[in-house]
Amino acid sequence: MAIPYSLISIVDRPVPYAEALEWQYSLQKQRRAAVALDTLLLLEHAPVITLGRGSVPERDLLCSAEERGVSGIEIYESDRGGEITYHAPGQIVGYPILELDEESGERDLHGYLRRLEQVIIDTIAELGLEGYRKPGLTGVWVNENKIAAIGIKVSRWVTMHGFALNVDLDLTPMRTLIVPCGISTLGVTSLKEQGIAVGRHEVEPVLLRKFESVFARYRFD
Repeated sequence: MAIPYSLISIVDRPVPYAEALEWQYSLQKQRRAAVALDTLLLLEHAPVITLGRGSVPERDLLCSAEERGVSGIEIYESDRGGEITYHAPGQIVGYPILELDEESGERDLHGYLRRLEQVIIDTIAELGLEGYRKPGLTGVWVNENKIAAIGIKVSRWVTMHGFALNVDLDLTPMRTLIVPCGISTLGVTSLKEQGIAVGRHEVEPVLLRKFESVFARYRFD
């Protein structure tokens, strides 16, 4: 039987990273205590560079504090998996707060990552773009460029953090201020750059349907 969960979609403003992180901690704590349903946060961030647990700042951070200050880009050390990335308006960020179910075999973190990738692959396929995985790497790729980054944290089998899909954001900071995901030999791209002229509000309904399909025991009410 499908389990309903609440959806919070922030549409009125870019959300500072620290604020969204507090929402996640609160929701994860409530979910672990069984006083909240599984939740999917969908939002856009104010411009921010985040450093995951695998980050090597001296290698992958290409800008000084002064340069970041001029551009208004924050920097934040995150407890998610993965390395360095950039968030800004024009990118859909999804934070699933889900309790992974033991009986249905969901307590497989590699499997969970692959399902998040599948949500993105299925979403952009419906929009007319072929995405794929790269062996040994996490995320979704198009024409040798990453279009979606993924990094998670799981506590007592309740997830937080998630994915970032590049829709129509300005990729310049991602290309000039950091080495995205610590991979210098591959680039980044967006739906817009690949010729898919859509905005966030056109992509979200597709993304929600694909999330519901891949994570089959959940449904939107």
